Formats: sequence, C-alpha cells, structure tokens
Amino acid sequence: MKKQFLLATAMASLLAFSAQGVMAQNIAIVNGKAVPKTRLDALAQQVAKAGRPVTPEMEGQMREEVIAREIFMQEAEKQGIAATDDFKAQMELARQALMIRELFASYQKKNPVTDAELKAEYDKFAATNGGKEYKARHILVEKESEATAIIASLKKGGKFEDIAKKQSKDPGSGAKGGDLDWANPSSYVPEFTEALLKLNKGQTTDTPVKSQFGYHVIRVDDIRTAQLPAFENVKPQIAQQMQQQKLAAFQEELRKKAKVE
Repeated sequence: MKKQFLLATAMASLLAFSAQGVMAQNIAIVNGKAVPKTRLDALAQQVAKAGRPVTPEMEGQMREEVIAREIFMQEAEKQGIAATDDFKAQMELARQALMIRELFASYQKKNPVTDAELKAEYDKFAATNGGKEYKARHILVEKESEATAIIASLKKGGKFEDIAKKQSKDPGSGAKGGDLDWANPSSYVPEFTEALLKLNKGQTTDTPVKSQFGYHVIRVDDIRTAQLPAFENVKPQIAQQMQQQKLAAFQEELRKKAKVE
C-alpha cells in the first residue's frame, strides 16, 4: 500500500509538472485549442519594431489581443472563410507584400549607407549650397513693356513692395511684396541667377530679366555667407534619403534584369 501511495504521488507530481510546462508554452486554451506563447512574442516584436516600449500593461493588452484573434479565427474557420476565392486572393496579395517587404529589408541590411558615403553626400550639398545667400525680391509680369514701366516708376521713387503686391504675377511672393526670402542663387532659373549675381546689396535690375515665367524686376535686399546646418544635425535625413536612393537603384536593377514578355 505504501509503495502504491508513493507511486501515485510521484505520478501526480509529474503530471502537475508537465501541465505547468505546457502552460508555460501557451498563454491560454481557447475551446480546447492551445494558444502558443510564440504568438504573443511575435506581436511584442512587432510593437518593439514600431518603436513603442512593451510595458507590463501593454503585455496584458497584447495577451487579450492574441486570445481575441484566436476566438475570431476559430469562428472564421467554422464558416469556411479560408476556402473562399476572395480570401485566397487577399492572402496571395498579403503574401506578396510580406515577401517584397522582407526582400527590401534584407537588401538594406546587407547594403547599409556608410559614414563615408554620408559625408561625401553632405560635402556635395555644401559645395552646391555654400558661398553667398541672397535675400531678394522680384516683380513678375507678362510683358517686357510692363517691366520697363515698373523700373521707371521705381527710379522715380515708387515703392517696390507696393508695386509687387499690385502687379506681380507670382502668387507666392507677390502678396509679400515680392519677398523671396534667403536663398542660394543656384535655386533660381539660370536667367534669374545670372541677373541676381550682378547686383549688390540694395540694387535693382536696370532692365527686365526674361525667363520662362515672364519678365522679372529684381532687387537684392541683403547678402550673407550661406548658413549651412552641421553635418551631425542633418546626418539622419541624409541617411534616410540615401537609403531610399539605394533601394530605388536595386529595384530598377531587378526590373532591367527581368525578362518580361
């Protein structure tokens, strides 16, 4: 009797231990079906990837979410939704999207933007946007005769800002008295840039400047050395832009290699 009692106790302990092990691997049993903890872990990883901290409170919410999904999945399976053509089509589209996303993520992981590439891109930006910045105003009109008349009016004491508000066809700057704010000369069309660089602070063009937009009357309000952001301040933005460029080049390369009939 004693041996049988000890054996029964040992078996009960073993069964209890096994049950604890099973529960440790599952977060719940829904309608007799185990919900594995790996589902909760996968959801937590997705939340972490999105940059959100996984707090104890959130863990409880995610557990309820995983259980709710299992309940709804079981009902969907009962109704045979997985066998419908619409569901199969959506599943195929989802599979393609996931595969492509992982392909691109894998490429970016294997081909990161180096610090040397980032610095080279910044130096190119600095070379293009360095030098002098001009704070200019302009009045844009359709006809050369209009621009000539405006220049004559300015020489007689007319106020540039008032004339710009009344006559400029540029919707962006006209309402602001022709103000174009600070900008590098290279940011304008070539004809505008050429005329701008000939002016000193306070000067206005003596003749109309023709461009694809019409005729300009230009005045320089001020000139300064270009204020470029420090490399470290713009490094994240440059990295993101270069990553997108690399990915776009990879996509284009694949398209060129593909034989499409």
